[in-house]
Amino acid sequence: MAETMQFDLVSPERRLMREEVVSVVIPGADGDLTAMPNHAPLITTLRPGIMRVETPSGTREFVVTGGFAELGEGLTVLAERALAREDVTQETYETLVAEAEETYRKAKETFQNEPGPVDDAAKLLADMVAVGGHIGLSTRQPSL
Repeated sequence: MAETMQFDLVSPERRLMREEVVSVVIPGADGDLTAMPNHAPLITTLRPGIMRVETPSGTREFVVTGGFAELGEGLTVLAERALAREDVTQETYETLVAEAEETYRKAKETFQNEPGPVDDAAKLLADMVAVGGHIGLSTRQPSL
């Protein structure tokens, strides 16, 4: 049997998963990373993306919109929002994109001469739009 580590995935609403896992692909803010047992300790922020969890009995996927991951003896992910892949419908996806578009619009209004926060909001929106393509849903281009 493959070596495992404790994994917890928590959103503000509920705990989505608590299980021994073989590996977890995390959509980190600086790029995807794979967490496995005996990995060096690490804390990273999440960007919108797909989190792929490999357990001894199979693979599960979750759509996350942001948050933090802490890797030590085990892995804990505190997600802003997390949904099991099978629960993400076209309507749910479009709602997530609309929320990201609203965040971008507000950043443009609030930070008119400060490109940093606006660029960050645009990147988050682009990442959220890309999620739809990764999970096979119809994507729509945001108005930037």
